[in-house]
Amino acid sequence: MRVATAPMRTPIRPIPDAVERWASRVRYLRWLDALVAWLALWALLALALPLPAQTSAVLALVMVGLLALLPALRLRWRPASGAIGVRLSRGLRPGDRAWYVVPGRAEAVIVTARRRLRLVVARPGQGPAEGLEVRRTRVLVFPP
Repeated sequence: MRVATAPMRTPIRPIPDAVERWASRVRYLRWLDALVAWLALWALLALALPLPAQTSAVLALVMVGLLALLPALRLRWRPASGAIGVRLSRGLRPGDRAWYVVPGRAEAVIVTARRRLRLVVARPGQGPAEGLEVRRTRVLVFPP
């Protein structure tokens, strides 16, 4: 006996192309942050120590590699991706719909509060009193 199954429905709204592009770029933004860290350390080493340029570049690369092992520092050092995140979310106000993009996923959210570099967003399926507070320098939140 065969059991009839209902066909799988497509999502009501697919993720927009712009959101998919930014979701795929998040990884590259993190690499850009690492490049900025390497350049900053290289410049500091070149100014502080009388070493050849190649030696200070390699030493800076090793230092960035070791510092990347510290999760707290890696989460806070986001000069390039942080600036882009702030720029993308600058026009968001409470009540606006937005896309919350982190590595691996993108979700439609509603902005419920805004305080300087922080946003409180509500995701579908959350209670009315629940909200996720995010720093605009650590994630990408932007209007549709």
